[in-house]
Amino acid sequence: MKKLAIIVPALFALGSCTKHIADLNVDPKRPLVVPSYTLFSNAQKNMVDQVTSSSVNFNVFRLIAQQWTETTYTDESNYNITVRTIPDQVWYVFYRDVLKDFEEAKKYIPLDVVDSKGVLNVPQQKNDLAITEVMEVYAYSNLVNTFGNIPYSQAFDSTNFFPKYDDAKTVYADLLKRLDAAIIAMNANPGAGAWDSPFGGADLLFGGDVKKWTKFANTLKLKLGMILADSDPATAKTTVESAIAAGVFTSNTDNAMFQYLKIQPSTNPIWLDLVNSQRNDFVPTSTLINIMKAVSDPRLPAYFTEDPNGGYSGGIPGKGNSYSNFSHVADAIKAPDFPSDLLDYAEVEFLLAEGAERGWNVGGGTAETHYNNGITASIEFWGGDAATYLANPAVAYTTATGTYKQKIGTQKWIALYNRGFDAYIEQRRFDFPVLPAPTKATSAFPARFPYPISEQNLNQTNYDAASAAIGGDKVTTKLFWDKF
Repeated sequence: MKKLAIIVPALFALGSCTKHIADLNVDPKRPLVVPSYTLFSNAQKNMVDQVTSSSVNFNVFRLIAQQWTETTYTDESNYNITVRTIPDQVWYVFYRDVLKDFEEAKKYIPLDVVDSKGVLNVPQQKNDLAITEVMEVYAYSNLVNTFGNIPYSQAFDSTNFFPKYDDAKTVYADLLKRLDAAIIAMNANPGAGAWDSPFGGADLLFGGDVKKWTKFANTLKLKLGMILADSDPATAKTTVESAIAAGVFTSNTDNAMFQYLKIQPSTNPIWLDLVNSQRNDFVPTSTLINIMKAVSDPRLPAYFTEDPNGGYSGGIPGKGNSYSNFSHVADAIKAPDFPSDLLDYAEVEFLLAEGAERGWNVGGGTAETHYNNGITASIEFWGGDAATYLANPAVAYTTATGTYKQKIGTQKWIALYNRGFDAYIEQRRFDFPVLPAPTKATSAFPARFPYPISEQNLNQTNYDAASAAIGGDKVTTKLFWDKF
């Protein structure tokens, strides 16, 4: 009886322990269903971190555009972008960490966007979906402008593990259509209720301000349209003029600034890469500093520290430069809460200057006026005065050396400092300034990134087709819009 008395309670205890045993398979820290706004925030931050990072494992565009160069490890400054599988990292971040979350956010928006009474708010859903679309267009355009043909129409088909690559020009055309549809769908007055502001504080860029998102979308449209100027002038002209008429950035107060915080994990990636990691891997290039010094550019102290001699100097691109001998990245840029600039008014004015030179309707003003506005906006953004600089004959539009592409291209490249990816785009479009070959360059100037090694191994059939379609998976293969 004693044995039975012991066994029976034990069996009951065992039964009670196994009643909810399936719950052990549920990880409370990895929920299966999450609100749309958390996915949106996560994707937004991952995307901005990627374009802001200075890590050689993720973002080497400052090195390729010769804003910075390296000190000890010089592979990337010499155009070796495969030794660290950098193309793979760029690919993974945009597809896995950015676009996938935006796609998931769009699935949940119709389910969790409600008004103050808990009723599904359809007008607000349209706003949230439209804003997410704009972010996806931005992300996809980065991929196209880096690689060329990419997985697009089948990219997130869960039944297809081997997506085909879509033609880059076709993808671009569809991105512009999606952008137009998103702009039309956005409504700054969707009705009273708790969801008047889409995503609210979960929107880390504009805090849910639909009017700002509409202006950002039009400005992005202007930018993407102008990138097509040499390959498809008719489409570019229509796109650019339409964006300007609808309303683009008109001052520095419109700038798309992503504000980082002083505490991790929400700190400026440059602070994380250089200060927190105690790395002395980069110095500015002599290419950039010498061009700026030649015209007494007032942004020098905002961009860089003084060198040991009390002046400004940069390292030779691709050479093993001594960190202690040259200027460094300005302390403000390395602050933990320094914001990231995704798109700004100075860039808009340079786009308008280019459009005016092409004879397009840019809403008034000459190329010279917009050129001056672009320089002024950039200098004022960095805390300087542009008047003396614009009076310099080497800078003034009527007397500066070269064609409009050289004048606009060079000044735009300077203004895009710390926006390496955008500087890389514009250098390929204008071919100015002419960048010297690094000391031990492994190739000619990279016109694109090669596809990830993982694609060659896991998606070989579609990789081979894409490679053949663009003329070879080489860094020297130009993208469809890069005609000169």
